[in-house]
Amino acid sequence: MTLRTDTDVAWAALGGDPALVPRISTVVRDGALPSRLPVREVARACAGACALAAAEWCALRAGLPAVPEVRIDDGAVATAFHSERHLRVDGREPVTFAPLSRFWRTADGWVRTHANYPHHRERLLGALGLAADAPVETVAAVLAERSAAEVEESVYAAGGLAVALRTPEEWAAHEQGRAVAAYPLVARERLDTSPPRPLPPLAGEPLLPAAGLRVLDLTRVIAGPVATRTLALLGADVLRIDSPHLPEIPDQHADMDIGKRSTVLDLTAPADRRTFDDLLARAHVVVTGYRPGALDRFGLSPEHLAERRPGLVMAQLSAWGANGPWGGRRGFDSLVQVATGIAATEGSVERPGALPAQALDHGTGYLLAAAVLRSLTEQTEEGGTRVVRLALARTAAWLMDGAVRDTGRARAAYDGPDPWLTETDSALGRLRYALPPVRLAGGPADWARPPGRWGQDPARWAGTSLGG
Repeated sequence: MTLRTDTDVAWAALGGDPALVPRISTVVRDGALPSRLPVREVARACAGACALAAAEWCALRAGLPAVPEVRIDDGAVATAFHSERHLRVDGREPVTFAPLSRFWRTADGWVRTHANYPHHRERLLGALGLAADAPVETVAAVLAERSAAEVEESVYAAGGLAVALRTPEEWAAHEQGRAVAAYPLVARERLDTSPPRPLPPLAGEPLLPAAGLRVLDLTRVIAGPVATRTLALLGADVLRIDSPHLPEIPDQHADMDIGKRSTVLDLTAPADRRTFDDLLARAHVVVTGYRPGALDRFGLSPEHLAERRPGLVMAQLSAWGANGPWGGRRGFDSLVQVATGIAATEGSVERPGALPAQALDHGTGYLLAAAVLRSLTEQTEEGGTRVVRLALARTAAWLMDGAVRDTGRARAAYDGPDPWLTETDSALGRLRYALPPVRLAGGPADWARPPGRWGQDPARWAGTSLGG
């Protein structure tokens, strides 16, 4: 009997043909992403499913007789899942977590906060009744006098980010935990019967499955940008759009926006809104990474978009899922680990731990890109406006309850990231960065362009494109 692997699980969640899974070959490496939980297996499955979805669409566009083979190396995957740590800009190491983004002792347990962005730091300190320049020691003293649940709720009410440590059992009994458990790993929906879009064939080398695809990228931090960064690798014209009022962290931009272009638009300003609407009128894919409902006021709900742009593929990412009492809350990988019992599992209730990488972010990002690619295949063959939804908390549930460790495979060693790192010059300086783990025969091995300066690209599409 053949055991069902995590790659099988991921590919089935995407609605893929199980007969294609053998097109994936794997190099298993001991020492890659070491963890109490099967992180390496989930990471490999997410990258493999993404590469297979790219190969499938590539075969369709290029008229190939068979889907190209896909090769997944645990070393490349592990290095890519640490991409924000491996980044160097002119030799300088990045800042990955701000001083107030950490675990804190409370009166009855632990809480984890996220304050990498200035506005999140201000809201956290405001909720605690502290001055904007309060030192870490003062924050620690205040938190030590409060319960973890009180901190969680008061900081959330102030628009900040703090989550109390829970065990897996406590999360399973929590209303949001139950809502997430009922959520599919990849939620897929067809909204209408709009016709397939014209699809010109691929030409040239390397094979770029997403060549000519126009992607509006409305994401921040890691998971969403990983998805759109992957689509850019595969040839898509990815235009990231940010508000001028929410600047990005420079190191995060350098790592996550390679291969893309970056512009700023204020969707509350009439002129910028007209520019955005013009971009949307020619887009093929819209990827959003804001909390559910946050962009609806701009007419960016799936239902409104389907009316305005039939045949569009929409990909929505959230921390906690769209349902349940936390459906509208902000969240990040580190906080989801704490809520869902991962931190208690990797450490203990007395001393919480963390995954070896922000694997929920990276893994969900590759799954999101895979869901977009599979939706494009389905749209090309059957038509229809497509929506896919993923949540970090649902990926966490898979890691905690469904993923399995390798057994009986030939193995190699993971001797470090060097073979999967490279360097290039850019407008930001000399960059060292992780190479992509998504590889298909005849496909790209690196991005076509380095990141430019944040927000400095024109708000228009570039180059040739797919029809429609």
